[in-house]
Amino acid sequence: MAKTLNVVELECSACGKKYDASIEQHLCTCGKPLLARYDLRRAAATLTLDSLKSRSRTLWRYAEVLPNDPPVSLGEGMTALVHVERLGASIVCGQGGRCGQGGLQRLYIKDEGLNPTGSFKARGMTAAVSRAKQLGAKVLAAPTAGNAGGALAAYAAAAGLPAVIVMPADTPAANVMECQAFGAKVVKLNGLISDCGKYVAEHKDREGWYDLSTLKEPYRVEGKKSMGVRIVGAVRRKTAGGYSVSHRRRRRVDRHVQSFRRNAGVWAGSARSGRAWWPCRPRAARQSSGRGSHTRVRLSFFQNAATIASGLRVPGPLGDLLILSMLRQTKGTALTVTDDEMLQAGRELASLEGIFAAPEGAATVIATRKLAASGWIKPEEETVVLFNTGTGYKYAEAWQRALQPDSGGGTVITRRLYYDDAFATEFTARVKSCEPALVPFSPVAKAPAWEVVLDQTAFYPTSGGQPHDLGKLGEANVIDVRDAEGRNHPHR
Repeated sequence: MAKTLNVVELECSACGKKYDASIEQHLCTCGKPLLARYDLRRAAATLTLDSLKSRSRTLWRYAEVLPNDPPVSLGEGMTALVHVERLGASIVCGQGGRCGQGGLQRLYIKDEGLNPTGSFKARGMTAAVSRAKQLGAKVLAAPTAGNAGGALAAYAAAAGLPAVIVMPADTPAANVMECQAFGAKVVKLNGLISDCGKYVAEHKDREGWYDLSTLKEPYRVEGKKSMGVRIVGAVRRKTAGGYSVSHRRRRRVDRHVQSFRRNAGVWAGSARSGRAWWPCRPRAARQSSGRGSHTRVRLSFFQNAATIASGLRVPGPLGDLLILSMLRQTKGTALTVTDDEMLQAGRELASLEGIFAAPEGAATVIATRKLAASGWIKPEEETVVLFNTGTGYKYAEAWQRALQPDSGGGTVITRRLYYDDAFATEFTARVKSCEPALVPFSPVAKAPAWEVVLDQTAFYPTSGGQPHDLGKLGEANVIDVRDAEGRNHPHR
């Protein structure tokens, strides 16, 4: 007798078309992501608070609302929900006033850096790799900005499957090393994660890869939604300990469980009012004609996207409309956060609370400060939960910049690799040194790679010949000149 699947069907997030969950599926024919659907009445019969008491302390304790495959698990989930009192006390609300007597008293951080491989990406990969193995995948592949690649490499190793990780050339070194240590094949491209995604798409059929790109298969978000399930449980337990959640507002909190399957990035929210907010890098939006809540907004491709928060450097997210839908449903908002603000917030979070956060997680701290100052957060009514999506130990380069004595405009040492066949000849910075790379930087490179140390973050060319803006500091124009022998002659 065939095993009954928890996932009864897959449904397109845009057009609603249904798909068979028992076979390999990726995107809908309309090009949009598929989402898993469950028999929630059946799940409710056994997924109870009492039953959870005796279950394993991993995200697989919520088995009824996850794919019921033999789990490939490394002990992910159940990360700490930390009450950050000193950080909350430093928050300024309204017109320069403090948030009550003790600041923002009900401020918490969900520290996902405590997961295996150091980020929330472990949640998605345990579900996706478990399902892919059950469906007969032979080789797993995905593009990555860093943490997803490390998680995939680890879970592929645990599953006994080979993995191919395709990443930008300037991916943080810790992510590169962990993927290699887990035995994955690492392909580095001189470009952005969008270029890496194209590489996977172009090679997957010919090479026989199972594509685990974000939202291009239905199950990574199923693992990630466990963050929302966990928060709802924590909110309900705290109801008897100092604050209440009305039935109407609790329904809105419950919707966060659904919203977590619709996103794959940094998120923060209010547990009382059920509102979500999304700190992000500046993006361009295009709005078509329409009325009220039916107005359609699409995010345009962000050319030359650049930020120290590699997980936010996604120039064309597949889940753009899902993110906007989540914000609309929760009556939420989105706001921009700069690199310098992230770096400062990371230092505050570490020194005040002992949490060594990824820049993406630090972005939520700045977002909270801005929203509290504007009055959008109501401190007397709301409990605020921030998500630190990863550990700062993976971001040595960003933290090196954050800890510079004069981070407000002094020398910032930036190490990058350049290919002499891709030079645009001019960029902004002073070259401190330029040496041939000891290890070829990319198996697809057509020219030797050079390791360049600059005194400031600078422009550098991508494989497409467009400058990649990593943050323009200072006014020095440096032209990199090579003679016929390929020797380097940096000039100001």
